[in-house]
Amino acid sequence: MDIDEAGLQRKLKLNELEEIRNEAYDSAMIYKDNAKTFHDRMIKKKDFVVGQKVLLFHSRLKLFPGKLRSRWLGPFVITHIFPSGAIRIKGIKIDKEFTVNGHRLKPYYENFVEPNVEETSLIEPKASEFLEIV
Repeated sequence: MDIDEAGLQRKLKLNELEEIRNEAYDSAMIYKDNAKTFHDRMIKKKDFVVGQKVLLFHSRLKLFPGKLRSRWLGPFVITHIFPSGAIRIKGIKIDKEFTVNGHRLKPYYENFVEPNVEETSLIEPKASEFLEIV
């Protein structure tokens, strides 16, 4: 085997390896773009208004979570909404005001009362009861 021919073969293999590497890089970029668009589609837009009551996600609880412990703090009242998505909230019990990311908040629904609901028995009436009704 000639040294020049071996060198040429080696250069061809290196070029081929570089092409494979570039294709893998391109396909990884396409995959990441698709994953990002899918993730962005699944994010629900939260619309808050000033004066609305919200709950704040307690992110430090992830380290030592209690089984039945709530991960939400609050309620808080929104005092200012920034265009960047940050929201200034104020505690109801504590008179402290601070700014948080809007993704860490969710609406607080207080005193949720179900409307009057008519109850219906699923047990079939006996024949004698049916005759009394009719």
